[in-house]
Amino acid sequence: MSVKHARLSVRGIPALCAVLLLTTACATAPRQQEVPTLSGIDPQRQVMAFQEAKNLRAEGKRVWCVPYARNVSGIEIRGNAETWWHKAQGIYNQGQQPQVGAVMAFDSTRSMPMGHIAVVSEVVSEREIKIDHANWLRNQVSLKMAVIDVSKSNDWSAVRVASQPNAFGSVYPINGFIYPKSR
Repeated sequence: MSVKHARLSVRGIPALCAVLLLTTACATAPRQQEVPTLSGIDPQRQVMAFQEAKNLRAEGKRVWCVPYARNVSGIEIRGNAETWWHKAQGIYNQGQQPQVGAVMAFDSTRSMPMGHIAVVSEVVSEREIKIDHANWLRNQVSLKMAVIDVSKSNDWSAVRVASQPNAFGSVYPINGFIYPKSR
């Protein structure tokens, strides 16, 4: 290829990019679970966790809350979600106030015997947050799912999760929040 032809090829790149962008804009928008939300959480960790979940689904494997939350938050605890609150003691700071990047530890219940964990992605108000988590909806990653504090003492010990748009489900007991170490 001559230098002259190389220059012509390079000049065609902006036009090619424009065509690709227009084509992409006309495509069907992916479901919310398919699009990583990067605000408030370390973008590199979020993308890595989202990609790992996508790869697991592509291989026909299950996406679980624990590896997803560990990948997003950087909190290095192993074991079922129900064990995280106790395993964090003395290693990570814990508390009752939600903070972006913290892991919300659900206590185990009859319907959720292994517990559940989620990462706080946004603090909306004193009584509402949004969480990113996996496997609340079977084998899916759910982003920016609304959660409201329904505890009588306003201490985040009981919550309701918006599993459906504008519809909050059952009351779930919460152990508290595990805060990641400073980056």
